[in-house]
Amino acid sequence: MPAATLPAAGRIARAQAYPSRPITMVVPVSAGGAMDTLARIVAEGMRASLGQPIIVENVTGAAGRIGVGRVASASPDGYTLSYAAFATHVINGAVYALPYDVVEDFESVALISSTPWLIAVKNGLAANALAVNDLKGLIAWLKANPDKASAGTVGAGSPSHLGGVLLQNMTGTRFQFVPYRGNAPAMQDLVAGEIDMMIVDPVTSLPQLRAGRIKVVAVMAKSRTATAPDIPTVDEAGSPGLYIAPWQAIWAPKGTSRDIIAKLNQAVVNALADPAIRQKLADQSYEIGPREEQTPEYLRAFHKAEIEKWWPIIKAANIKAE
Repeated sequence: MPAATLPAAGRIARAQAYPSRPITMVVPVSAGGAMDTLARIVAEGMRASLGQPIIVENVTGAAGRIGVGRVASASPDGYTLSYAAFATHVINGAVYALPYDVVEDFESVALISSTPWLIAVKNGLAANALAVNDLKGLIAWLKANPDKASAGTVGAGSPSHLGGVLLQNMTGTRFQFVPYRGNAPAMQDLVAGEIDMMIVDPVTSLPQLRAGRIKVVAVMAKSRTATAPDIPTVDEAGSPGLYIAPWQAIWAPKGTSRDIIAKLNQAVVNALADPAIRQKLADQSYEIGPREEQTPEYLRAFHKAEIEKWWPIIKAANIKAE
């Protein structure tokens, strides 16, 4: 009997039976990295609520487009999920011609976490002028020395690049971008004084800050980060709204039923409430939003707002796929 003609009780029973087998969560990056590690922590945390394992499958290539595309074309039965991020669901939509719509071809499940990035500078950035010890001093130095400073990035369209573009747009400053193959080699050059500044994640920068090798002048978020509560926010430092906090979330294919989305969402909420999981995320500088920011509706609205913010910035900066 087709599903559409099943008695209501039969349809409800079938929905209640979900999940009856393991679920696959597609992660569009290689195994072992920060995003993959977080996905596995969350997937294991969801098992208790769902009563079935979630198998993480790394589907890499094409800057995440292959893995995300696989989920976009998967059956909307709740057994294939996308664990993806700001890069795949915001940046890629602005710089690539995608065979799927990053909003309309997915059902939002839940926002997992975000990581506010930091503005870091080398020690003695303005050795020939005003010493830079805070964000106001950095901006003043950059305005007085247009195009003289260099900022390390992890390539066009990366959070380190977009954060720098946003800084230029909001402060009227100009500086040069220097691309690297990763945050680690860029940080090495910042410590060595080969470049002047970076927009960078806490995991990469805070050990160098604590060792006295660099300075960090602001957190690019509304609130201070728990991993370094002594660093002021950009709002406190005089540049309100200068925010970039790459985030991660879970989606299902378009057409997945509300009942299934609700079960998946509750499993995420329960996992994120687990103190052990929260500590694991905090250890990697991931921040979990309040309960009201863990709903499917919040993720959908937040995702659209991020696109509305970043796509014009990306396109105005003429950022192209590398």
